[in-house]
Amino acid sequence: MLEVGTKAPEFTLPDQDGNPVSLSDFLGKKVVLYFYPRDNTPGCTRQACAFAGAFGQFKALNTVVIGVSKDSVASHRKFADKYTLPFLLLSDPELTVLQAYGVWQEKKMYGKVSMGVVRSTYLIDEEGVIQAVMPKVKPDTNAAQILELLSK
Repeated sequence: MLEVGTKAPEFTLPDQDGNPVSLSDFLGKKVVLYFYPRDNTPGCTRQACAFAGAFGQFKALNTVVIGVSKDSVASHRKFADKYTLPFLLLSDPELTVLQAYGVWQEKKMYGKVSMGVVRSTYLIDEEGVIQAVMPKVKPDTNAAQILELLSK
């Protein structure tokens, strides 16, 4: 994973509507960049809904929320519509950004080893520098943890 104080890697990925979104689009704002395994799974849904529930607070703090997974644009569109998610979901099926941010890792489940997204969050400042790195976050408390960091 990347370290606090390093420049966040620039990227451009399609959002849930197929529009290209670049990290540099948000210079001047803080960015919560959260990586999650899969749309419509229990943990990922709880995490997304927690961010959606706190969206007004993030907006008031000049902070953009962006979720990234390897799901397709169409999958993201359905996920965003189903749960009325008010933030961007970016599609990275080629794993370019997932690997650049070090969240595509070996995982073990029930003794089986496979590659996948480790649920992780980065807080990036207005100049594009990483302010906080949160590996292996809990879906239910991630949004609240970041709001706490932002209010310090």
